[in-house]
Amino acid sequence: MTINLSEQYLDILPEIKTAIDQGKPIVALESTIISHGMPYPKNVETAKEVEQMVRDNGAIPATIAILGGRLKVGLNDQELEYLGKSGLKVTKASRRDIPFIVSRGEDGATTVAATMIISELAGISLFATGGIGGVHRDGENSMDVSADLNELSNTNVSVICAGIKSILDIGRTLEYLETMGVPVVGYQTDHVPAFYARSSGYGVDYRANSANEIAASLKAKYDMGLNGGALITNPVPEKFALDPNDIEKTINEAIQEMNKRGITGKDTTPFLLARIAEQTKGESLDTNIKLVLNNAKLAAEIAAELCKL
Repeated sequence: MTINLSEQYLDILPEIKTAIDQGKPIVALESTIISHGMPYPKNVETAKEVEQMVRDNGAIPATIAILGGRLKVGLNDQELEYLGKSGLKVTKASRRDIPFIVSRGEDGATTVAATMIISELAGISLFATGGIGGVHRDGENSMDVSADLNELSNTNVSVICAGIKSILDIGRTLEYLETMGVPVVGYQTDHVPAFYARSSGYGVDYRANSANEIAASLKAKYDMGLNGGALITNPVPEKFALDPNDIEKTINEAIQEMNKRGITGKDTTPFLLARIAEQTKGESLDTNIKLVLNNAKLAAEIAAELCKL
C-alpha cells in the first residue's frame, strides 16, 4: 500500500489545505526569523504582523517549521508561541538537517532553503522572507556558501526578499546565481537591494514594475518546465533604509569581532545580525521588520496575480 507523502510527513492547517486544493493565493513564510532573528515576544508579534500583512493583501499565509518531527505548513497561535519562547534552543534547519530532525522527532526553525523544500512538498510556489543567504565574505577561501543558492536553482519556489544580506559578498553571490540559472528580478528598481540599504550598486537581471508583470514571467517559466525559483528583490521602503556607508562600517567591525571569536558556519549570521542590532541601537532590527512586512505585501500581490493567470 502506498502512503501519501502529505499524510506521512506533512501537517497542513485546514485553511491552507483548502486554499491549495482550490488554487487560492498562498505565501509561505520562514520560521528562523522567529527563533533566531529576534527576542521573545517581539519575534511572535512580528510573525503575526507578517501573516496579517499577507492576508490584508489578498493571500493566505503559511508559516513553516518542523515541530516534533512533523513538517508544519501553517502554525497556530500556540505553536508560534512555543517557537518564539524556545528561541535558540530550536535547531536552525536547512536541507541537510530535515531528515534527521524528522526521524528524531525534534524541532527545527526553517531557513530559506528548508522553507522552500517544504513549500514545494505542500504545493506552494511563493515565499516571502527578509534576505537570502549567499557567498560569505572571504568565501573564495572559506568555501562558506549558503545552501539557499543551490535551493533556488533546484526547487520550484520563487523568493521575494530585500536582496542578499548585507553581511555577505553580494557580487560573488550574484555570480553564483547567474551560473546556476537563477534570474534576479528587481521590483521597481534596476539595482539589487542590499537588505538594510536600498541598493548594493549591482544591477538586476530584469526590472519588473508590477506584481502582474512578475506573475506573468513566473507562469511562463513554470509552463515551460524551467525548474528552479526566481529571486525577486524588493528594496526596503526609503524611510526605513539605513545609510549604506554606515552599515558597511558596522558590518566590517562585527566581522572582525566574529573572526577573533572563531565563530563559523551557521552561527555566523545570527551573531552578525545581533551585533549589528546592538551597534545600531536597534535601528537595524526595526529596518529588518519593516522590510519583511514590505516583502510579505508584494508576495501576496504576486500570488493573487498568479492565481488570476
